[in-house]
Amino acid sequence: MAATDALRVAMTVEQCWQPAPGGSGTYIRELLRAYRDLDDVAVTGVSALHRGAPPTDGPLGVPVRRVPLPRALLYRAWQRARLPRTGRADVVHATTWAVPGRRVPLVVTVHDLAFRHEPEHFTPNGVAFFERGLAIARDEAVAVIVPSTATAEDCVAAGIERERVHVVLHGVRAGATTPQGVADLRRRHGLTRPYVLWAGTREPRKNLPRLLAGFAGAVRAGADLDLVLVGPEGWGTERDRLAGVGEDRVHVLGRLDAGDLAHAYAGAHVFCFPSLREGFGMPVSEAMAHGVPVVTSRATAMEEVAAGAAVLVDPLDEDAVADGLLEAAGTRHDALAAASRARAAHLDWHAAARGTLAVLRRAAG
Repeated sequence: MAATDALRVAMTVEQCWQPAPGGSGTYIRELLRAYRDLDDVAVTGVSALHRGAPPTDGPLGVPVRRVPLPRALLYRAWQRARLPRTGRADVVHATTWAVPGRRVPLVVTVHDLAFRHEPEHFTPNGVAFFERGLAIARDEAVAVIVPSTATAEDCVAAGIERERVHVVLHGVRAGATTPQGVADLRRRHGLTRPYVLWAGTREPRKNLPRLLAGFAGAVRAGADLDLVLVGPEGWGTERDRLAGVGEDRVHVLGRLDAGDLAHAYAGAHVFCFPSLREGFGMPVSEAMAHGVPVVTSRATAMEEVAAGAAVLVDPLDEDAVADGLLEAAGTRHDALAAASRARAAHLDWHAAARGTLAVLRRAAG
């Protein structure tokens, strides 16, 4: 139970009602889970009106103030009129680009600014929404929280003073698994070979066409592997471009529940995530938490997350992706698996919660 002098935080949790809450939803849930172990913070969630519908992945464990507007209208009111204002708190924490109006100091988490680099990867309406959220953060936020120095530099380039930007690395949690659970997942999905796993929402910046081409190159070079794609369908041509390797080697599993996703990670021989740009790259840390060798993109936030424990490749070079897969699946496999576990041990959601609360407290004054 929170102490009577606990910091009162109004925290946006609307992302948790999205059909695919994604990394932002994980961020919200993991912070809330860690906050429950602390007695110096009291959180009230803020969401749109859902008429009793529960969050997508189950209860959040905190009281939620439901503003009596559907999501689209609420977001429009927040962005255009800065109403309704969120009060009855010491500080407001906006966890996505949906930034509420407020009567108290505001802190905004900026996960990434990919829309600034590749606007063509998003819809025009999406870019307009992100840009308005960025403008509000730049004009109103006492502090901005980011998950990597790469995103911090993007925020500074976008006009947010460096002293307002605070890097707080995400934690990671490895879901419970058993050998029987891995075997059952393999049986249900016809996975008879060792497999390369990819996880995420299938969208342009995830670079799936080059992953597929790189995987095909590794197979031609003699790798006896399958490729397993896990996650929501998303948007863009990545939904359909699965050509380049035999159909029996590519398995599109779609969105898995938390238990099956953990077993998919645990059963993977290699994890490959050649995304063009991320704010952090949670799938990389999740794979590492399961002790899976990782291949990911050089000169991105994922290099920062991996901290020397992954094979780094040029994500624009299909041959480099193929070579990275062969390296991770071959003689360096066991050493990379050990390095993954060691790196993941340093990523902790309780540490992330404490770092976040330190920023919120300073903002609240």
